[in-house]
Formats: sequence, C-alpha cells, structure tokens
Amino acid sequence: MNYDFTSEQNILKESAHKLLAKECTGQHVREMAEDEQGFSLELWEQMAELGWMSLLIPEKYEGSGVNFFDLSIFLSEMGYHCLPGPFFSTVVSGGLALLEAGSDAQKGKILPDISNGRCKISLAWMEEEGRYSPEGIKLGARKKNGHFILSGKKLFVPDAHVSDIIICAARTSDDLKSITLFLAETKAKGIRIQLLDTMAGDKQCEVLFDHVEIPEENILGELDRGWPILKKVLLKSAVAKCAEMSGGAEKVMDLVIPYVKGRKQFGRPIGAFQSVQHQCANMLTYIETMKYLMYQAAWRIDKGFSFEKEASICKAWASDSYRKLVALGHQVIGGVGFMEEYDLQLYFKRAKAAEQLFGDADFHREWVARGMF
Repeated sequence: MNYDFTSEQNILKESAHKLLAKECTGQHVREMAEDEQGFSLELWEQMAELGWMSLLIPEKYEGSGVNFFDLSIFLSEMGYHCLPGPFFSTVVSGGLALLEAGSDAQKGKILPDISNGRCKISLAWMEEEGRYSPEGIKLGARKKNGHFILSGKKLFVPDAHVSDIIICAARTSDDLKSITLFLAETKAKGIRIQLLDTMAGDKQCEVLFDHVEIPEENILGELDRGWPILKKVLLKSAVAKCAEMSGGAEKVMDLVIPYVKGRKQFGRPIGAFQSVQHQCANMLTYIETMKYLMYQAAWRIDKGFSFEKEASICKAWASDSYRKLVALGHQVIGGVGFMEEYDLQLYFKRAKAAEQLFGDADFHREWVARGMF
C-alpha cells in the first residue's frame, strides 16, 4: 500500500491549508469558543463555495464524490487549524448516516442542501449511561396514528443548536437491540436544545425530546435495524476523527520544534539537550504511527474491505497518542504553553475532547479484543 499523496491530493491539501491559515487563526478559534453560535457563517459559505461540504456526496446529488482518503486530507488540515463549527457533524457523521441508510427520496431532498451548505445535520446517540451499545439507548419511540412519538434525552449532541436536522437513535421495541434511526427537524414541536459548557469550547448540546411526532417516512433505514448502521457510521467517524487528530498533532510539532531551536538555556538551544531530543523523538513516533494507522483504515474503507478492527486500533492509538504528544509538548515548552494567548493550549483541550469522542482507547481496545476470540 502506497500512502504517498497524488498531485491532485497535494493540491487539495495546499488549498485547504491556504484558506484555513488565513481565516482560521488561533485568535479566531478562541473567539468562536466564546461565541454562542460557535462558527463563522462567512467562512462556512466560503467552504461551501469551494465544494468542501460536497466531498463525500455523489455527483447525482450535486456532490464531488471523492473518496474517504481524500476526505481525511481535508480533515487533517481542519485539525491542524482547530477549525470550529458543524463541518464534522454535518459532512462526516450526518452525511455518512444518510449515505449508508437514506432512501432515494431522503437523499434527493437532503444531500443537495448539505452539498450547497444550506443544511446542517447532527447525529444524536449518546445518553446518560455513556455506552456505545444498543443497550445504552433508552430514548423511546412508540408508534401512534402513522407517526412515532419520541420521548427522552440525548447528551453531547454536536452542533445541535445550529443544525436543521438531528438524526436520532431511539428504541422502538422491548428488544434491547431494536434501535431505529429517525430524521427529526430541530424546529419540530417538543424539541428543546441546551448548550453545554465544555472544556474545549466546542458546541455540545443536550437535546430533550418531549413527545415529538416523527412521520413514518422519516425513518432512516429500516425499523428496528438501526444499530448496525449506527455502529458502522460511528466507526467511520472514529477514523475521520483520527485524521483530524493527526492534523492537530502535526501543528503541535510545528509549535514545539521552532521553540526548542530558538529557546536558549545555559548558553545553547534547549534542543541540544538529550532529554529534550528524546521527548521530540517520542512525539514524532506518536504522530507518524497515528497517521499510518489512519491511512490504512481510510484505504480499507475506500476499497470496501472490512475495516472495523483497523478503525478501532487507529482510534485506540490516536486517543492515547494525541494526548501524550500534547503533554510532551507542554513539558518542552513549559508554562507559556498554558497561557490563553498561546495556541498550544487549544490543542491540549481538543486532544482531550477527541480522546472521548466515538469511544476512548479502552473502549476500542475491548472491541479489538472481542474480535480476537
């Protein structure tokens, strides 16, 4: 397997880097963390005009139809610049769910609007127990007069406060594995959304469903068979999140290496000290391994091969490695790295948040172990 970028992929990477370096500075990220909306509408429209929202969407739905590996290149650049906003929740998690299970009518109605930046989507599955299993989904859906009535609460729903549609996982029978996915419009009667305070400043929400009526045609996929779809989407999203994390890790390296070359102590750069060199070598080991595990999983997704084991290995390693890499960066740079004005603290927060998203290292190691026996 050759993971070297093609000339076209290098152009994609350079164009993404150029725009985000100009529009998504550290100051912008800090401002968006304090902003209730959490993203710049102007930047969102620029991204839509450049076709970023349409990456995974087939051409028949006004998309670009690129592969998952190409998407990972964009996500890496977004992680490098700590891009805030609903891109991941809309294009990756929401878009993948629609592509996996949407009917022709659902795809024809929603995907062109995603492609053009007019529609934002979020995926709601996590509840109070915090379990990545069908047993952890308690929000109920009962059928009544051709509709399903949804009642319950979802937690940590990304960007729900600016989304037009929430893809909600609900229990539709007493069978523990009977999970169904529903397309719920956020303006529907009975839906209440509350922003949560988060360390990273990302916009996670609590979404309350109070007897929300969902028409039967808004079922995504098949009744009672939503969990296999959701599991597949979560694993692909985990690989995509690893791509974002690898970009953030590269940025941390780009902050640390110039610092150790320029910062002098005892008459010479601190990078001349063996202990600092060892820390930097460990950081490089973490990032290179993270990237190649991610590339392998993305390549298998594109080829249509089984990817579940590779996705879990990748997320387990990235969850640990990104956090350790940023911690080493802080050790090398020292106290200035924790100051709000210095960008390294942004990556510390993002690393901790990303560690938990789509399953932490222990969770994915358990999934790998189960597949071995």
